[in-house]
Amino acid sequence: MRQNNYQGALQKPLGSGFTAASTSTEVISGIDLTGKTAILTGGSTGIGLETAKVLAAAGATVIVLARNLEKAKINLEGIRNVEIEEVDMMIPSSIDKFAEEFISLGKPLHLLINNAGIMWVPLQRDERGIESQLATNYLGQFHLTAKLWPALKLANGARVVNISSLGHHHSGFNFEDPNFENRDYETLQAYGQSKTASNLFAMELDNRAKDFKVRAYSVHPGSIGGTELGRNADPEQFRKLGFLDEDGNIRPEVLAALKTIPQGAATTVFAATSPLLKTIGGVYLEDNDIAELLPTDPSIQTHARLHQSGVQQYSLDENSANRLWKLSEEMTGVKFNIN
Repeated sequence: MRQNNYQGALQKPLGSGFTAASTSTEVISGIDLTGKTAILTGGSTGIGLETAKVLAAAGATVIVLARNLEKAKINLEGIRNVEIEEVDMMIPSSIDKFAEEFISLGKPLHLLINNAGIMWVPLQRDERGIESQLATNYLGQFHLTAKLWPALKLANGARVVNISSLGHHHSGFNFEDPNFENRDYETLQAYGQSKTASNLFAMELDNRAKDFKVRAYSVHPGSIGGTELGRNADPEQFRKLGFLDEDGNIRPEVLAALKTIPQGAATTVFAATSPLLKTIGGVYLEDNDIAELLPTDPSIQTHARLHQSGVQQYSLDENSANRLWKLSEEMTGVKFNIN
C-alpha cells in the first residue's frame, strides 16, 4: 500500500529530540553535504541567509536566488561554497531563464528550498494579474520546482522544502476567487491562502515524486525576531492579532516567544537534511519535528497550544491538492508532469 499524507495521515511527531529552541547548527550537526548542490530562493536575508550559511558550512554548493543582486552580494560576502543568481519569483521569465541555464549544465539538484516570501502587503498584482502573495509565496514555488524537475530526478535522492507558515490558519484556498477579483482584499487571508497552497503542493509533490526518490516537505519556521517579513505591516494589524498593546509596544509574552534567526532556520535545515525523514515525506513540520494534525472541530482541545501550532486538515486535503495542481498549471502555463 502506498503511503501518503492525504488528510494528514502521517502527521504524527517523530520525537526527533530537537525543540523549538534548537538551532540550525545543532540540527545539522554530523551531517556532511560535500558534493551536494542546493538551490535556495530568498537566501540573502533572514532565515534564508542563515540557511545558506549552514548548508554551505556543511559542504554543499548553495546557489542563492535573490531579487536584489547587490544586496545579496553584500550579505553573502565571504561565505564559501555560495553562488548568487538574480531571480524575481514574481516574474515568470526570470524563473525560466535561471532554470533553463541550470538544467543545461546537466547537474543533479539535491536540495531545493523554496524560501522566498512576502507578507502584510497591500493588494498588488504581477504581470499576469495574479495577486502578489499567491504569486510569490506559492506559484513561484510551483513554477521553479516544475522547471527544475529533471535535475531533482537526476539526484537519485533529493528533497524539496517549501517554507510555509502557521499563517495557513488564516485561510483555506479559495478556488472560486484566488485573485480577489470578486471579494474584498484582506492581506492576511491572501497570505494564509498562499501558505495553504504551499502545504497542499508539498504533499501532492511528495506523493507523485517519491518513486523517483524525491521527497517534499512544508515548514513553519516559527515567529522570528529580526527578519524583514513584517516591514510592510500596518501596526493596527499587529494590534488585532494581539502582538502589540494599546500603546503600540510589543507584548512581553510575544517578545519572549520569538525565535532567533538560527532557531527560525532550524526546521528548514531539519527538513532538508535529517535522516529521520528518509522514508517519510509530504508532511508539515514545525519546531524540528512533524507537526500535530489539528481537529476540524475547534472546540476539541487536543493540544495545549492548539491555536499557536499544528496543521489544519484543509491544507492536507487530497481533492484540494489535486485540484490545486491543475489550477497551478493553468495559472502559470507550466505543465508539471512527473515522469
